[in-house]
Amino acid sequence: MTSTRQGFPPFPGGGGEDRGLRDVLRWQLQRLRHGREPAPPASAWTRAVPDATTSPLPPGECRVTWVGHATFLIQLAAANVLTDPVWSTRASPLQWLGPRRLVPPALPFEALPAIDVVLISHDHYDHLDRPTVRRLHERFGDRLTWITPLGYAPWLKRLGVSRVAELGWWQTATMHSGLVCTALPARHWTSRLPWDRLRRHWASFALASPDGLRIYFCGDSGYAPLFCEIGERAGPFDAALLPIGAYEPRWFMHTAHMNPEEAVQAWVDLGARGALIPTHWGTFRLTDEPPLEPPDRLRIAWVQRRLPTASLRVPRHGETIKLQLARGVD
Repeated sequence: MTSTRQGFPPFPGGGGEDRGLRDVLRWQLQRLRHGREPAPPASAWTRAVPDATTSPLPPGECRVTWVGHATFLIQLAAANVLTDPVWSTRASPLQWLGPRRLVPPALPFEALPAIDVVLISHDHYDHLDRPTVRRLHERFGDRLTWITPLGYAPWLKRLGVSRVAELGWWQTATMHSGLVCTALPARHWTSRLPWDRLRRHWASFALASPDGLRIYFCGDSGYAPLFCEIGERAGPFDAALLPIGAYEPRWFMHTAHMNPEEAVQAWVDLGARGALIPTHWGTFRLTDEPPLEPPDRLRIAWVQRRLPTASLRVPRHGETIKLQLARGVD
């Protein structure tokens, strides 16, 4: 594996890092005043049987399995990749307090195939989960390459993880299999504790397989013109995994989280090619929109824009989306 590294500045205008205690209190008072819908019953969530494979895929094929929230198993001929893996019950430093899963992980941890690469987009608890990191390291050890933005190697080292490629925006890491991962901009922020805000960086990622398949994993981001540049410099993509949840109240969340309509625009900005696969919804209740609302708004926005029906792929928990290379190798 080879990698290059350099720093990068936060996104101009902020990604939520400018929000302070006063804003949080205003949000919580607003919730107390107006309330929010109760969580839907367990019967409201439909689940699928994963079709992840333990055998190598042929060139030009890809399987994307939704475990929940921002956790996906991306299977390419060159590697099996996990994104922002969280198998814990809560997105919290405490497993008895904090946002609890609405739906259990749709792919049991024990059913994972051999994993080659883990992508970590940023350090919020719904994306970077200490117990899951420990479990992955205990099971796969140094066969795993962890690809992160800048600042994560010391944190991972304390858990025994040493095989880490820290990347600045537009920097790449190349696996021995030929898979190339590029860290890309995102409009977000980082913090695990009140006193370590912005200690580490954040990023989205592009995966480029030797067979020509390209997958974009956004992680978490507010909407910004950055998606046009990503599409021009790192695309075209066969699939874009874009967040659609955690967007209300809008005055508080818009700098750090896209709403469904903005996710559609981001897909258009990326080049309007390949599949849009929504992420970051229906698993942890982090904000105030109804948990079942994001995909409904996404579908409405998609139809209003008269975009190709076949390109919108909204998975059920556990569903495996199968993709094939539809263009020649660039």
